[in-house]
Amino acid sequence: MNLPFRVPASEPSAKGCVDQPVIRERGQREVFCGLTGIVWLHRKIQNAFFLVVGSRTCAHLIQSAAGVMIFAEPRFATAIIDERDLAGLADIDDELDRVVNRLLDRRPDIEMLFLVGSCPSEVIKLDLKRAAQRLSKIHLPRVRVLNYSGSGIETTFTQGEDACLAALVADALPETKPTSLVVVGALSDVVEDQFNRIFAQMGLENVGFLPARHAGSMPAIGPETRYLLAQPFLNDTARALDELGAQHIPAPFPLGANGTTAWLKAAADYFGVSDERFTLATEAGHKRAEKALAAHRETLTGKSIFFFPDSQLELPLARFLHEELGMQLVEVGTPYLHRQHLRQELERLPAGTVLSEGQDVDRQLDRCRESKPDLVVCGLGLANPLEAEGFSTKWSIELVFTPIQGYDQAGDLAGLFARPLNRQARLGGL
Repeated sequence: MNLPFRVPASEPSAKGCVDQPVIRERGQREVFCGLTGIVWLHRKIQNAFFLVVGSRTCAHLIQSAAGVMIFAEPRFATAIIDERDLAGLADIDDELDRVVNRLLDRRPDIEMLFLVGSCPSEVIKLDLKRAAQRLSKIHLPRVRVLNYSGSGIETTFTQGEDACLAALVADALPETKPTSLVVVGALSDVVEDQFNRIFAQMGLENVGFLPARHAGSMPAIGPETRYLLAQPFLNDTARALDELGAQHIPAPFPLGANGTTAWLKAAADYFGVSDERFTLATEAGHKRAEKALAAHRETLTGKSIFFFPDSQLELPLARFLHEELGMQLVEVGTPYLHRQHLRQELERLPAGTVLSEGQDVDRQLDRCRESKPDLVVCGLGLANPLEAEGFSTKWSIELVFTPIQGYDQAGDLAGLFARPLNRQARLGGL
């Protein structure tokens, strides 16, 4: 049975950018650190707590990024490394015991505690993994204590989520009957609910999400498990799942009408869902997404866009904007290019697209200024200077904080890119 609604207007080429040469750069970088991932992870896992072991700078970063008011009680905090710790006058185990005991006494709702490493804790060689194992033995079964690194020394900010989920896979997944299909990557609750409904309509049962909303509800993983990546930056998590025998279902990422349909179709094909049932489950959502995207095509079609490397979402976003909205790709930069996970995205990019991996910010700024794109996607540190030079910009971090996956978010995703162009058009008319 033919399903014309799920086929993009222009078929991707056989190879696209799969064999495209990549500009590899290693120089000055402009990115947030992995601690930023706590901002969305602490909202997702509702009975987990994230304790950063770091400096006052770490505390200010998380507080500012989350926008939490002083009277709020979020599920994250910072254990400050002070002069006594740096001088070796305090025992790290005793200090952590004191802080953790005080925290758990005050917050009896906590069932999972993450000790999050930072640049300062790694520079002074604190062994937080061993500390987490020791504290977990003390506080189990009430609280499981895990550890991961959010240090920004050699990482970009979305790798904080990758490290967190990899720690979950390695140490905290339940030993029960394995989940048949696991969607991997932190999604907003509304997106998770939408995908759950579609999977149920397709007849797929025993579907889990990693991370789950509650610490005790994490999916069980085993050789019978198949997983779909909902985010392109989960390389360590995927490796940990593979080591447990789970198998990856290759797919484009669920951005836009076509991307979401292709992502769902990959699971449907693997589990033998008929074309008729797949159509019934997805056609209405695809049409809603197409209608929402149509409202932004006049603004975006034909406009040029330049991606600085920041979130690792760059390739799926570029595919979505070119394939579904007709934008012209000047350069697509990404911190890391995992060819296996992104192969289907690369196949759908137009041949000849300039791809870059890593960052040398001065060289990339030169290429951006020379190409004069209509829109630049970049980090906060570059946005204001580029705006001052007359460029329209979109903050890449906003694309991580905002629900953008799935059919009912496709119009919102397009709107994030249309908004700065519309703003510039209005200002130009003054």
